[in-house]
Amino acid sequence: MANDGITATGIASKEELKRSPGYPCEEDFERGTIAVIECVQEIPCNPCETACRQGAIVVGEPITSLPRFDAGTCSGCGLCISACPGQAIFLVHLHYSEAESLVSFPFEYVPLPKEDSIVNATNRAGEIVCSGRVTNVRLARGFDHTAVVTVAIPKEFAHGVRGIERPSVAG
Repeated sequence: MANDGITATGIASKEELKRSPGYPCEEDFERGTIAVIECVQEIPCNPCETACRQGAIVVGEPITSLPRFDAGTCSGCGLCISACPGQAIFLVHLHYSEAESLVSFPFEYVPLPKEDSIVNATNRAGEIVCSGRVTNVRLARGFDHTAVVTVAIPKEFAHGVRGIERPSVAG
């Protein structure tokens, strides 16, 4: 058995993610903004299914099933991001520009980052992997106090960036 993956490290491995029924296939990333569900543990949970107005996410019965994702139905709205208590759902727009991708993720810290600020983008383990530029910060009523932050990053990091370094609090 490998020494990586959710059981050994608490962080899903690339292999675990790609086997998950919630992870889009490579062709799906070519279509535009798409949800990426990185839920690989069978736990009783289904807020993502309830939040998705398009019906693109299905947990079904039993409630411990891994979420299944229909990329063709996904509108890229991002309502599922803030609904996920495990912070395991992201949006990726692989071809935002010739050189950049967009990644949107939940952010539950204060202060919120400012649009157009340059930030340190982090991977699933919280390690800094590149710089990014905040393009959007959404805190909608339906997001249950969870902001959704979007950053533009170099394309080669689109499948790995899942957050940003927390902005420092002066004081």
